[in-house]
Amino acid sequence: MDKNLTALKPALVWKHFAEIAKIPRPSSHEEKIRAYVIGVAKSLGLECKEDAAHNVYVRKPASKGMENRKGIVLQAHLDMVPQKNNDKKFDFTKDPIEAYIDGEWVTANGTTLGADNGIGAAAILAVLEDDTLEHGPLEALFTATEETGMDGAFGLKKGVLHGDILLNLDSEEEGELYVGCAGGVDANITFKYKAEPTPARNYRAVKLVVKGLKGGHSGIQIVEQRANANKLLFRFIREQKKSMDILLCSVDGGGLRNAIPREATATLMVRTKDLEQLTKELKAYEKVVKAEFAGIEDAVSIKLTETEAPETMIAKEVAENLIRAVVGCPNGVQKMSVSMPGLVQTSSNLARVVSDGKTVKLQCLLRSSVNSEKEELGEAISAVFELAGAKVELTGAYNGWKPNLDSPILAAMKASYKALFGKEPAVTAIHAGLECGIIGTNYPKLDMISFGPTICYPHSPDEKVNIASVGKFYEFLVDTLKNAPLK
Repeated sequence: MDKNLTALKPALVWKHFAEIAKIPRPSSHEEKIRAYVIGVAKSLGLECKEDAAHNVYVRKPASKGMENRKGIVLQAHLDMVPQKNNDKKFDFTKDPIEAYIDGEWVTANGTTLGADNGIGAAAILAVLEDDTLEHGPLEALFTATEETGMDGAFGLKKGVLHGDILLNLDSEEEGELYVGCAGGVDANITFKYKAEPTPARNYRAVKLVVKGLKGGHSGIQIVEQRANANKLLFRFIREQKKSMDILLCSVDGGGLRNAIPREATATLMVRTKDLEQLTKELKAYEKVVKAEFAGIEDAVSIKLTETEAPETMIAKEVAENLIRAVVGCPNGVQKMSVSMPGLVQTSSNLARVVSDGKTVKLQCLLRSSVNSEKEELGEAISAVFELAGAKVELTGAYNGWKPNLDSPILAAMKASYKALFGKEPAVTAIHAGLECGIIGTNYPKLDMISFGPTICYPHSPDEKVNIASVGKFYEFLVDTLKNAPLK
C-alpha cells in the first residue's frame, strides 16, 4: 500500500493534501484544519483572519504586472463527510485518514478520503505558496461546515470579499465547468411515543439488516437510481405486516443528510409460529430487490438473525403510522431538467430514520433548481408525515445558483481550457448544493464558476480521486489566474 502522496505531481498540491488528510476534520470539528490553513498563511506572510462563522480568509497581492486584472476569490470548504465501512474501527475526530495510491487513483482504507473538498483546499494553498505564478489580486475563502448545512457560506458577511470573480473548487468531474446548482431544504420529522413493553411469550426477536448498498452523494449519485436502505427496510416490514403480526422495537437507518443510505437495521418481534415463514419471505424479497437493482446494487444484502428480546418497543400505533409514512415518502429523482438533458431538476433523499426509546426522528434532504418545486416537494413530504401524526419542520432552505452563460470568466476559461487541452470543456449545472448559490445572495455581482478534478463516489468509503485529473485541474487553475479578464 503506497502512502507516499508527496511523490505525486503537482508537488505542492499533493504536499498540502497529504497534510490535510492527517488532520481530523468532520463537520463541526474543524479547529485543527483551520489552524493548519492559518499557519500556512502566516508562514507566507499573508493577511489572514477567521470570521465569526469560522471561515478563514486569506489575501495575496497581485504578482508584478498583473495589478490591472480582476480580483479572483478562490473558494473551498474545510470539512469532510465522515463515512466508514461497518467493520472499520475509526474515529473521525481523532484519527488521520489512511490515504494511499491505488493505480491511477488516490483512495482511503475503509473510509471517505476527504478529496471532497480537501483537494480544492490543497490547490488554493499551493497557489498561495507558489510565488512563481502570474495572477491578479487573490483572495482565498475557506468555508466552514459545508457538508452539514453550509454554515460558513450562510455566515459570510457582506463586504468581506473584494474580488470580482469567484472560483469554487468543489466540483468533481475534470473537464466540466459548472455554472449553476440546485437549492435545497431539510425536512426534519419527529414521531413522539411512549415505549411499550414487548410481549413476554410466543414472540421471538429478530434483527433485520439491509447493507451492501453503494450509497453516495445524494445530489450527484441520485440520478443513478441507487437503492435507499431505509426504503428497502420499511418496504419489507410493510409487506409482511399484511399477513403476520410484526412489532417494531427500534430502527437505525442511514447516516448523514446528504448521503444516500447504504445500511439500515431494525429490531423486530414476530410470533414464534411465523418466524420460519418470515425467513422464507425475506429470501424471496432479497431476490426481488436484486432483480430490481440488477447492474446498480449487485452487492445488496438483506438478512434476518435472531437476537435478544428488547424490553420495550415503539408504541404500536406510532409504529404503524411510521411504517406507512416511510413507504409513502417521495424518494429519489422526482423530475428531470428539460432545458439541460441528463440533469436532475428535483429530488428527495430519505437520509435518516432512527429511534431512541422516546422518539423516531427522520431527515430528508430535498433539492431542486426550481425553487417552487423544492417548496412543493417539501409540502408533499410534510403532508405524508403530518397525516401519520409526526411533527415536520422545513429548515435550512437555500436558493440555487442560476446559470449566466454570458459570464466573462466563463468565456475566458473556455478559451484557456481549449488552448491547454485541445478541446472545449463541458458547460453544465449540478444537482447538488454548491456554496456559490448562498455566497451569491450577499455578493450578487460575483462572476462565478465551479470546477475541480475527477472524484468518484464522494460521501462514501469508496471515494477516490484521479491523480492525472488533479494535474489537469491545477494546470487549468493556474492558467485561468494568468488569463483573468482585465478590470
